[in-house]
Amino acid sequence: MSDDVSSDSVTEHAETLVLAAESARDARQYLDTVTAVAAGQAADTAIPLLLLATAQLLLTGSRLGAIQDIVLRERYEADTGPDPDLDPLRDSLSNLLEGLDEYADVVDPVTAAELTKGSLSNDIVYIAAALTHGLTHYDEGRPAEALWWWQFSYLSTWGDRAASSLRVLQSVVAHLRLDADSETVMEAEFDALHP
Repeated sequence: MSDDVSSDSVTEHAETLVLAAESARDARQYLDTVTAVAAGQAADTAIPLLLLATAQLLLTGSRLGAIQDIVLRERYEADTGPDPDLDPLRDSLSNLLEGLDEYADVVDPVTAAELTKGSLSNDIVYIAAALTHGLTHYDEGRPAEALWWWQFSYLSTWGDRAASSLRVLQSVVAHLRLDADSETVMEAEFDALHP
């Protein structure tokens, strides 16, 4: 090992590569799930799948929020080309979530507790756009830049959108499970206990 490269910097670089690979994997998993749900491949389980995908992605984001700030050597972001057109994804999700798409949201629970309207389809697509942008950096061989982008966008925007989405999705699942007709629930329990 040369004198100008310390073992600490090699360890940090290796840890960065591992975190970038894990974050890329998690981003792809979220995008794959969202795309499959939007395509109607899981109509009966769409909400639980979105709940699970969002919860898993928030774990990734939490890891990014818990580490030190990623600082790039170059103080600019490489151009990744045009943003992908995610309007078809938004439209498909909006159709799928009709009647559930809009929700009451809090602007900022710490500094501005005023209510506003949110949209699950918009949130999911916003998250997808941020993840895709980071994946472009990662796939072009810039793992540190991908991590920088994912961390920055998690802290500034998509983490908040994912947290709001998670709360809404969990609430929908809870209503679907707990607000069911009691007679239907009792019949299902009886059938499960007496095959």
